[in-house]
Amino acid sequence: MDGNYTVLARKYRSQDFQSLIGQDVLVKTLTTAINTGRIAHAYIFTGIRGTGKTSTARILAKALNCLSSDGPTAAPCGKCENCRAIAAGQHIDVLEIDAASHTGVDNMREILDAAQYRPTNGRYKVYIIDEVHMLSSSAFNALLKTLEEPPAHVIFILATTEIRKVPVTILSRCQRFDLVRVPVETLKKHFAWIAEQEKVELADAANELLARAADGSVRDGLSLLDQAIAQTGGHVDEAAVMDMLKRADRGVVVDFMQTILSGNVSAALARADEIYTNGADLSMLLTDMMEWTHWATRMHPVLRAGNNDSAPYTADQRERINEINKHVSLNTLSRLWQVMVASVSEMAAATNQKQCFDMLIIRMMHIADMPSVSDILKQSERPTPAPGVATPATPKPNTIKINSAADLADALSNAREMMLYSYFTKNIEVTTIANNKISYFDRGGDADFQKKLIVWLNTKTGANWKLEKIQESHQDKTVREQIQTEAESDPMVADAMSLFEGAEIVGISKQ
Repeated sequence: MDGNYTVLARKYRSQDFQSLIGQDVLVKTLTTAINTGRIAHAYIFTGIRGTGKTSTARILAKALNCLSSDGPTAAPCGKCENCRAIAAGQHIDVLEIDAASHTGVDNMREILDAAQYRPTNGRYKVYIIDEVHMLSSSAFNALLKTLEEPPAHVIFILATTEIRKVPVTILSRCQRFDLVRVPVETLKKHFAWIAEQEKVELADAANELLARAADGSVRDGLSLLDQAIAQTGGHVDEAAVMDMLKRADRGVVVDFMQTILSGNVSAALARADEIYTNGADLSMLLTDMMEWTHWATRMHPVLRAGNNDSAPYTADQRERINEINKHVSLNTLSRLWQVMVASVSEMAAATNQKQCFDMLIIRMMHIADMPSVSDILKQSERPTPAPGVATPATPKPNTIKINSAADLADALSNAREMMLYSYFTKNIEVTTIANNKISYFDRGGDADFQKKLIVWLNTKTGANWKLEKIQESHQDKTVREQIQTEAESDPMVADAMSLFEGAEIVGISKQ
């Protein structure tokens, strides 16, 4: 078994604080605490996968139990019996527990009962509980008291990727450390060093792709590097990594986005077919398109966002993005981003991703063509003619003439303003209408009626109206009452009502 291949993620796992990359604050805090003797009884490490939570826990366990010094040391030797046993996961006093498979209260009780006994070979008994958020509520409750006041020889180290699922009562008893995503540049240096140790040719462009695909996780990046080496036989170039990741070249993405923004639907769909035929993963392509939109927005001259040299594009690609930005508004980029974000879940749930992606392209192109609100407002404004230039004739608006209450009621009905029509015909007694002025009494007392009606009148007639609300009724009839009176005086209606005792008119429909 000793001849079996060891994957890079295990072979180059950090064995001391100096080799723990990308976690400078954590390293400085823990080394200072150890050197000054301020060692806490419980720690909790949180962060995304592959940032060094378990590795840090093992290094801390070695620092506490290393035999190269008379006490805990921030620089464990890695050679003594305790260090080697902890690195191999075989030390009797350092127990690594997977909370996912030891979720119950009985498992926790066994651990806590064993914690009362002093360590056999080391200075401290160290309990490393990985994925601690998987413990049940009863297991957490059983852990509380011992975690707050453990025996002097016991150190608890908890690790989790889901810190929000850990009860506050547990968090308050631990020193918390948040392990950050490892920066791309740090990962690139680390991968280049490993490639040198492994005698592997790793192209800089391929290294860049691997580091960005790792998304801040050292383990994910090393797994991808391992796969790339196995695929290429030790000559890892950009094309091989892109093929492995099923990812389109960023130059291809820039071309594709330029085609989309050009408005040529058939060309965009043809380009999408070509990229898909070449084996690109459409979900990854959507991610790359979102990345492009994000950086194009940051690089847009309207924002003046400052230095964008960290953008993952070559100098000529950045220049092309700047050229595209000269013809694309910030509103358009924002709308494209919103459409793409909404499509991520659609792509994940789609049974046919290609169909979903084609519809996404069409949606993006139509939304990109839509004018912004500011453009619509500008188009609605009349331009001021230059001196000496004749103003082009504009068609007169279709205005209506209102000389009576009945005219106003008809105009409201024809305009489908049914709320105003209903209130006006039922509650308003019109005293006079003349010269764009209405005097009226309001039986209903609606404070907003006057405001709504005057806005409508000014818009529809092209004139400035004045509405005078009088305080006392002159016993004028409303429009509805006038229509009903006219109907009752009609001989045919009178004959019809005489046929039925107690008949009354409840409504009149005008045809």
